[in-house]
Amino acid sequence: MLFDKVAILGIGHIGSSLARVIRRDGLAGRLVAFDASGAHRDKAIELGIVDAATGDMGEAVGGADLVILATPVGSFADLAAAMAPHLAAGAIVTDVGSVKMAVIRDVGPYLPASVHFVPGHPIAGTEFSGPTSGFAELFQGRWCILTPPSGTDPEAVAKVVRLWESAGSMIEMMDAGHHDRVLAITSHLPHLIAYTIVGTATDLETSLQQEVVKFSASGFRDFTRIAASDPVMWRDIFLNNREAVLDVLQRFTEDLTALQRAIRWGEGEKLQELFTRTRAIRRSIIDARQA
Repeated sequence: MLFDKVAILGIGHIGSSLARVIRRDGLAGRLVAFDASGAHRDKAIELGIVDAATGDMGEAVGGADLVILATPVGSFADLAAAMAPHLAAGAIVTDVGSVKMAVIRDVGPYLPASVHFVPGHPIAGTEFSGPTSGFAELFQGRWCILTPPSGTDPEAVAKVVRLWESAGSMIEMMDAGHHDRVLAITSHLPHLIAYTIVGTATDLETSLQQEVVKFSASGFRDFTRIAASDPVMWRDIFLNNREAVLDVLQRFTEDLTALQRAIRWGEGEKLQELFTRTRAIRRSIIDARQA
């Protein structure tokens, strides 16, 4: 047992999946969920994935030696302000957010000096949301990136590492700013493109829109899966990683313009060379068992 009491703030897709891991492996003596949604709290109790679920912050985090923030990152500052007075000395605070610089900015200043802060990001998830969408195997064989600020207690970091290793994750330590730049290209830009492509389809005239849905090929279907992700979560990700996203979006726009020019002028060799290089990336992802 790693922890006497764990509090998960937000019992949605990621939070409920992690709760299932903690429950399965007996990592906590007591597991409590905090959620603003009464329906989510009731469902978590019904599923048996937590010992208690509450909308009272003090009740949730009081006496907890691990607190996990698993709500959209835009809510983190308010959560940190609300939980700070109730945190026990020596408690560890971590999170599962897809951006890290903003999390350190919004959470760190509220935490007492006696509390350890170990930001984290599991590279895992589906387009589904809510406590019923979670499953303990979600993190198996996936990376979890930890970005502890300089001077963070090594024992606190080691405990968070053990939590994610129990979930089946591979661990990578990374600077928070570097994390945000990497995720801007590997995750945030693809979601932005997916939302844009599917949004374009919704703006077509009704007859054509119906045919797009009816005759969807695998490419468009893949985009719709990504674009079905939680809109609040992704709104917060783009707003809180705007500099890195805008930088990579500018690069993408320039590459797209070059591709447009190659198509217009019939430059088949340029197109084939690009498609050959991108095919190799797909193969490397398969080889890395991240497909």
